[in-house]
Amino acid sequence: MSSSKKLHRITLQPIGAVLEAEEGTPLRDLLFEQGVEFPCGGQGRCRGCKVRVLQGHVSVNAAQREHLSEEELAQGWRLACQSRLEDDLVIELRQWDATILVNDAAFAFTPGEGLGIAVDVGTTTVVAQLLDLEKGYVLGVKTALNPQARYGADVMSRVNYAVAEGGADRLTELIRHEVGRLIHQLFTSSQADAARLRKVTLVGNTVMHHLFCGIDLEPLSHTPFEPVNDGMQVFRGSELGWNLPADPVVRFLPCLGGFVGSDLLAGIMATGMHQSDELSVLMDLGTNGEILLGNREHILCASTAAGPAFEGARISMGMRAATGAIWRVTATDHRLDVQVLGNAQPRGICGSGLVDAVAAGLELRLIRPTGRIADGGHSLPLAGDVALSQTDIRQLQLAKGAIAAGVRILLQRKGVAVDDVKRIYLAGAFGNYVDRHSAQRIGLLDFEPEKVQPVGNTALLGAKMALFAPDDEDYSSIRRICEHVSLNEDPAFQDIYVEEMSFPAARE
Repeated sequence: MSSSKKLHRITLQPIGAVLEAEEGTPLRDLLFEQGVEFPCGGQGRCRGCKVRVLQGHVSVNAAQREHLSEEELAQGWRLACQSRLEDDLVIELRQWDATILVNDAAFAFTPGEGLGIAVDVGTTTVVAQLLDLEKGYVLGVKTALNPQARYGADVMSRVNYAVAEGGADRLTELIRHEVGRLIHQLFTSSQADAARLRKVTLVGNTVMHHLFCGIDLEPLSHTPFEPVNDGMQVFRGSELGWNLPADPVVRFLPCLGGFVGSDLLAGIMATGMHQSDELSVLMDLGTNGEILLGNREHILCASTAAGPAFEGARISMGMRAATGAIWRVTATDHRLDVQVLGNAQPRGICGSGLVDAVAAGLELRLIRPTGRIADGGHSLPLAGDVALSQTDIRQLQLAKGAIAAGVRILLQRKGVAVDDVKRIYLAGAFGNYVDRHSAQRIGLLDFEPEKVQPVGNTALLGAKMALFAPDDEDYSSIRRICEHVSLNEDPAFQDIYVEEMSFPAARE
């Protein structure tokens, strides 16, 4: 006769959530659903999942002794990815209040019948919107963290888990189940009739496309990083394990090449750059930075591994743009002026705050163009206990160097100058919040700030537009004018990348 494991109660501060789980449950599994991220995939390396045990006991293992100081351990800090539930706990979260970007922009459409759902399958977050296809109304929106993130914050961590560790089926199961769960939540909250659901359209980067569709990721695990099958994938809801009365058609839109996915195809549709004579740039700055340059005649597209610095990950005190995050820093009266989301005590810094802090530090000559902290110290204090370490600044240099090098190479390939570009679209959460002048100051964007336009979640907007397209639309007309550029195969990339890692010198 088997006996059930003992149940323990976990109280999470400051959000006030109370959970109950069996003894031995990994804290990673419990806290992921509450918005805690695991940037290194639960390997205990990045310290990004630090939590503080206020009451109760959590054992310390070798990985925690290696990555946390004795002082931190004594204060109750633990790595959630290395801990299991063994007591009733009160835990203070260092990450909380997930902010996920949606898009409610209006667009022209031809009325259809029934209901449709558009889904942006992001590496970190998933957003789903329910639409009335006759009137174009948004009837509901649901967001969630991508459950695959517990196996790594970036796409290459997922590729490694899928290919080297045999986890592909697990990752496919997780994301299909999560999207299905959001669909059911949409109908529950909106009280719409699920029998009227006609179609579901999904977009995402190439890795998300492959994992959702069950396509082999092995070609993306090594050079030249070119997928074998990146085209339109069509399913019925029942094939994905979704119990929906109308068994709707589910389409995952095609990718553009390499790691440039259907989220950027959707971005092209959302911005209309494939219909414009003007030369424009579309940039989505996440863990995998995508860059598009062109117009209706020809569009160059490329991706570069920027790393997660723009999203606050792998930064010593990095966090999402949430309550307690330093999100804006300016150089005022010869000092750093810091603003914190929610007017709360500063707990960390998000991507936009990181760019601002370095830009202000350069202006005040607290940071040298080489990236070194000017006084020779190991950190730059910002507010409260939050400071930028020398390693944090290096992480930003690596990220911005990769993006800036990618832009330069595409401009060279196109045979145009910076001034020839008329508009720069910044997509995604980071692009929505980053200060354009700060981005120019650190050399991330070598364009006049007035030309830079934040455009929000263009992936979701393009997915919604696709719901109104003819059923036989395969987007070949857009894909035909797109040319994928593999930056890692360009002989000049490494030299340009090294050049772009430096920051512009302070103006005299």
